[in-house]
Amino acid sequence: MASMDQKLRTLYLMDIMLERTDDNHLLNAAQLCDILKSEYGISTDRRTIYAEMEILSKYGLDVQQKKGKNPGYYIGAREFELPELKLLVDAVQSSKFITERKSRELIKKLETLCCRWDAAALSKQVFIVNRPKTENETIYYNVDDIHTAIYGNREITFQYAEWTMKKEFHLRRDGAMYVVSPWALTWNDENYYLVAYDDKAGKIKHYRVDKMQRMEVLETERKGEEAFRGFDLAEFSKKTFGMYGGRDEVVTLLCGRELAGVVLDRFGTDVWMVPVDEDHFRARVLVSVSPQFFGWVTGIGKNLRIEGPDQVRREYLEYVENILAGYQMAAGNGRRGNTGEE
Repeated sequence: MASMDQKLRTLYLMDIMLERTDDNHLLNAAQLCDILKSEYGISTDRRTIYAEMEILSKYGLDVQQKKGKNPGYYIGAREFELPELKLLVDAVQSSKFITERKSRELIKKLETLCCRWDAAALSKQVFIVNRPKTENETIYYNVDDIHTAIYGNREITFQYAEWTMKKEFHLRRDGAMYVVSPWALTWNDENYYLVAYDDKAGKIKHYRVDKMQRMEVLETERKGEEAFRGFDLAEFSKKTFGMYGGRDEVVTLLCGRELAGVVLDRFGTDVWMVPVDEDHFRARVLVSVSPQFFGWVTGIGKNLRIEGPDQVRREYLEYVENILAGYQMAAGNGRRGNTGEE
């Protein structure tokens, strides 16, 4: 029994030190003896505490001792520093694909990686309510199944859903099962996406993980190895706007000088850029031509123009003209309504 108490004493002391100490909150040997007695029913003396601190230090904990007027022990360096944990908490809070309930659970677990004083600081910066969050709890099982399939070189099958105007999930293709070969998971625009090979279509596609239902890992081997040979997930994310697909094109953009940061943030620092004059530069980028790309160009404003290819310029003009036509039609209907016409 004494041997068991000795083993537990070391573990309890490790928990106490990790949870209750840092360089501003120290515990001396007498205080540690009191905590062991009052909370765990284990009697010990200060000499034993000194020995236990040596054991914990040898085990790998950064046990520090401060001497002087207010001596005591504390944990110095930890596996995660507070700024790192704050980054992780921010990521969990802002992730739309993590439900509110799971967000709170994950943040509580992150708080156990620091002392209680830092955990309180983390709790103060948690703002989850009213943030856009998925309500689909199956995403965690989906991610697990996808990883299992990737490492097991297996295909997966699932149903795919989309939102309706009634704010309900509606299954696409009348609930038909999709069969794809999963190759990667990526986080884009605060959503989780599966990048996979569709053998029937003969091309790479991507799917929102929170929209996947009734997923199963199949026994059939993955396909598309050749398509993914040399596949660069970072490049794929840069050229794909909002994770909407389109045909790949090298597009030349004429940009105002103030847009250098915008272009570099979007396409990376290896993007081709050359000055045109003091106020403009030209950039050549690989993009997936889609309405989402055109929307990005429109949102930047008049100081960004598509120079080529001509086909992409024509498609963009058609995109803008269709938007204007819609507004003009709505304005015309409004004027007719004011005159009493039906």
